Amino acid sequence: LFKFSEFNKLVEGFNSVADFLIIYIEEAHATDEWAFKNIIKNHRNLQDRKKAAQFLLKENPLCQVVLDTMENLSSSKYAALPERLCGARRKGLGPWNYHPEDICAILEKLK
Repeated sequence: LFKFSEFNKLVEGFNSVADFLIIYIEEAHATDEWAFKNIIKNHRNLQDRKKAAQFLLKENPLCQVVLDTMENLSSSKYAALPERLCGARRKGLGPWNYHPEDICAILEKLK
């Protein structure tokens, strides 16, 4: 996640009023498809995706992490590539229009 520390703050501050979940989707900048410096190749099977998700788990997410299907159902349904923060009322396409503070304002009203 582009601003992972901000996401963890959301989880920490609002886990009493909201459920959080990270769905690990297809790699946005796979080394075998893009020129970006990255160490993750395109996932060819669920085992590859699981192995790549280990890098995310090292960041100590404060919520459950699950894997998208190899058909990329979650990624397609929510237009998640490269990342998306979904709430009950708002969605922010990332990483440039990824604004956890918008979701924070909504969750603040639920406290």
